[in-house]
Amino acid sequence: MKLPIGISTFKEIREDYVYVDKTKYIMELINNHKYAFLSRPRRFGKSLLCDTLKELFEGNKELFNGLYIFDKYDFKKYPVIKISFGGIRGVEDLKLYLSYQLELSQELLDIECKYKDNALCFSELIKKSAKKYKEKVVILIDEYDKPILDNIEDTKVAIDIREYLKRFYTEIKENDAYIRFCFITGVSKFAKVSIFSGLNNLDDISLDKRYASMCGYTQKELEDVFGELLKDVDLDKVREWYNGYNFNGKSVYNPFDILLFISKGYVYNNYWFSTGTPSFLIKVLKKRNYFLPQIEHLRTDGSLINSFDIEDIRLEPILFQSGYLTIDEIKESRRGGIEYILRIPNKEVQISFNNMLIDYFTS
Repeated sequence: MKLPIGISTFKEIREDYVYVDKTKYIMELINNHKYAFLSRPRRFGKSLLCDTLKELFEGNKELFNGLYIFDKYDFKKYPVIKISFGGIRGVEDLKLYLSYQLELSQELLDIECKYKDNALCFSELIKKSAKKYKEKVVILIDEYDKPILDNIEDTKVAIDIREYLKRFYTEIKENDAYIRFCFITGVSKFAKVSIFSGLNNLDDISLDKRYASMCGYTQKELEDVFGELLKDVDLDKVREWYNGYNFNGKSVYNPFDILLFISKGYVYNNYWFSTGTPSFLIKVLKKRNYFLPQIEHLRTDGSLINSFDIEDIRLEPILFQSGYLTIDEIKESRRGGIEYILRIPNKEVQISFNNMLIDYFTS
């Protein structure tokens, strides 16, 4: 059994690696939404999900043989525009990167845009694709917020990038008549002058019960798919170390943790936590003189955990959206509305977070 560590290409995984079938959730998603947004922490399989949707809408049925969706979907072929963001420093960097991504889509769809401006080219690409293939267009945007998060410590640059992206994404709404489905993923959701303020019909499914397990492995999936590899392992200890992420449904494992835990010889270590803890988190902690014991069993309302402002960064939504806190309980607030009680997900995050704080504050 080959483990797909660091692989987010659906075709490659289906040909050579083990795949945990998430197509039941995908079927629900494409049948019930035209515009959807999903927020999940890093390394939770968002890129694989986007690539799976790409193969589905391009009609590559053979890749889904044996999966839940195989005999339940018609695999009609649509033109697909897929944009994935990498590391970006500044607006000029962003312009070049978007231009490159749009050129890739033009090549794949055999379309040439006459506009050099990225937003206008995006709009032209949508219209021309729908006209050429006589089918509405599918748009997939992976890690939409990475350019902002990469520059979050420099407020001015982060705001400039946000405004540039806002204009770019506005073209999605302007071309609604040509769009079959649009799916956007990211770690964070920004409030106030939101990037998606023009997309008022964008469904945020991040805490929708139906999709709580769409990314990540449930306990049942872990035992059904990886049971043979884990037969000599204490599953209660594995659960204590790596399970515990809750997005308003069953608790799940971070896939990256489990795959590395198995491949590294079942050594309990901080695999996910050590792959890019943002330094600005610690700076926010220090700058705001945050009372650290408050992090455990933190109580907050939905508006606080669902979004945050670049101009006024608050620690709680960052900790929740990044995966350092998760939902422990949802209850009705005495003041009306919903109240979320948050907790640290598991032993890996708790030990690693404590060690990181100690190292930073004591040099």
